[in-house]
Amino acid sequence: MKEIVVISGKGGTGKTSLTASFAVLGGRDVIVADCDVDAADMHMLLGPDFEAAENFYSGVIAEIDQEACIQCGKCADICRFDAIPVIDGKNIVQPLDCEGCSYCARICPVDAIEMAEQNVGDWYISTIKTGSTMVHAKLGIGAENSGKLVTKVKNKAKRIAEEQQKELVLVDGSPGIGCPVVSSLSGASFVVLVTEPTVSGLHDLKRVYQLVNKFGIKAGCIINKADLNPDVNQQIREFLKDNAIEHISELPYDESFTEAMTQGKTIIEFNDGELQKMVRQSWVTIKDFVNVL
Repeated sequence: MKEIVVISGKGGTGKTSLTASFAVLGGRDVIVADCDVDAADMHMLLGPDFEAAENFYSGVIAEIDQEACIQCGKCADICRFDAIPVIDGKNIVQPLDCEGCSYCARICPVDAIEMAEQNVGDWYISTIKTGSTMVHAKLGIGAENSGKLVTKVKNKAKRIAEEQQKELVLVDGSPGIGCPVVSSLSGASFVVLVTEPTVSGLHDLKRVYQLVNKFGIKAGCIINKADLNPDVNQQIREFLKDNAIEHISELPYDESFTEAMTQGKTIIEFNDGELQKMVRQSWVTIKDFVNVL
């Protein structure tokens, strides 16, 4: 079983739209994992049925038993995060401010504070419109531990692929270089870097490739909206050549990409234009790279 992870150094490059297109092209042969849990949106293009859902618990948060509390104020005094203000004469924990360090619970003289496990999001197993399976998730607002949720999603997708004897797991990773991206890359066979010819696009491509290179994973790159800035596009080409990154394709700016998204479709389903043909060839090229690994 091989695992293809699609990531980008920054948001807005078209990473998720391309990953969804590859999922449609892969059909029933691929298991899809949406690991962009902080801003999950691939479900809008792949039509999952949310057949199975489960809460995701990670980390703890302080909870004060108001009946047991004697309002001594010690918890508020020692909280370095100012997470326990006095509201209407009571010490109240502010969930978004509490870091779960548990110091307040340790110093409470009447044991009125408990550290409760947090429900920080939900994860799902769905059948998508291709007839294949997608594992995806949604992190709660202001919640942390997205890296752990990514690991949960990826591991479940791998198990399903093994059970269904599928050869490919296709992962939509988070943008950037943070913990969720590290979790997305773990165990990858091949990484597809999606970038755009802008100054920030080139800068963030270099940053994310440093991370990929530390993992020792073979990588390829798709330059999306390649005709926006010829000078920066050439700089990206040179960077790919200098670092032995496979140059998968260059896709032109095309408003049909956006038009397809507004209809809840990938470019593959939207029309038979030149851009669709190029995305199809990109998928063929990616599979060829993966097959020789």
